[in-house]
Amino acid sequence: MSDNELNLKAKEAASRAYAPYSNFRVGCALITTSGNIYTGCNVENASYGLTICAERNAIANAINEEGIIEIAKLVVYTPTPNPTPPCGACRQVIHEFGDPEIMSYCDGSQSKKHSSSELLPHAFKLKNS
Repeated sequence: MSDNELNLKAKEAASRAYAPYSNFRVGCALITTSGNIYTGCNVENASYGLTICAERNAIANAINEEGIIEIAKLVVYTPTPNPTPPCGACRQVIHEFGDPEIMSYCDGSQSKKHSSSELLPHAFKLKNS
């Protein structure tokens, strides 16, 4: 699946976001190494700490369907003029499931490509690998 197709899925997911407080609708689409695609959107809560980001929502959806996963590629869409990469918490969770290519898209003409290890160079690990 092309980056553009994943971006369209992420943008569609963003349209379903529950973001009444920030009005910042984020969508995510990921593809696992098994070739399956999962999406997620952000879901805000009046108690801000209980908000879940689109990236973690998509990862949870993938784990719910496949069990242990490895992410091959992850695409984030934000309704902004410039690309917005995943937040720090999402970077750590993404890193738990591989070192995928991460593409950030927006309403502007730019996009950005990163690896998980580039966005989180000193990720926390419990196990030695």
